[in-house]
Amino acid sequence: MKKKKEQLISVIIPAYKQERTIQKNLHKVEEVLQKLPYDYEIICVVDGKIDKTFKRAKGVKSPKIKVYSYERNKGKGFAVRYGMAKSKGDIIAFMDAGMDFKPTSLPMLLAHFEWYKADIIVGSKRHPASKIDYPLQRRILSQGYQLLVRFLFGVKVRDTQSGIKIFKREVVEDVLPRLLVKQFAFDIEMLSVARRLGYKRVYEAPIEMNWTWSDSVLSKSLWKTIQNMLIDTLAVFYRLKILRYYDKKKNKENYKQS
Repeated sequence: MKKKKEQLISVIIPAYKQERTIQKNLHKVEEVLQKLPYDYEIICVVDGKIDKTFKRAKGVKSPKIKVYSYERNKGKGFAVRYGMAKSKGDIIAFMDAGMDFKPTSLPMLLAHFEWYKADIIVGSKRHPASKIDYPLQRRILSQGYQLLVRFLFGVKVRDTQSGIKIFKREVVEDVLPRLLVKQFAFDIEMLSVARRLGYKRVYEAPIEMNWTWSDSVLSKSLWKTIQNMLIDTLAVFYRLKILRYYDKKKNKENYKQS
């Protein structure tokens, strides 16, 4: 397949406690990208050197894969921002490590990105063509959160929290310097700020997802996570609607200094 050499896609993969699977995951993502008509780079950001994830990721031998890390865990939002700051792509994507979202979802998101000439494509568990295996408890909580998001921000995307999205570089350069959330509401902050700045071409695409976390693991921290999500979400609303913090112009080079 002839490559669109004029277009580079950067795929950011934030990783946390993935020492057992990170090498396999990176290989799977690269296998998918090799078949697409784009040049590509994969940027793995290990969110804190707390186990062997960084060492194992660095062990993957590919000129297309770059691995970064820092000493302390700072949250998924920080890791994604860090990776985006390092990226060079015309198209910038991120997807969670762990392969809950199958890398085969990427071609469909990219196809939607081209079809709609989109600013942002969101992988959506609620797209009618999505294939998902997802616990009922998580479905109910997710739907409740999406109702809150629509009420507070007017964002019409049905699934803001899925861990796979694609952005035009212009959107990233405009939005990223304004962001503050490092952990629980990074996705909604980025989407709501993009909407505030006039990026309205936001569409959903189908994904393949197989939830791999056990319910017992979830239950230990579920309510704490919900609490933190609500706090971060309300903080984004306060900055967006009351302080109008995100309306202030930011130096587009600032995000490169994450």
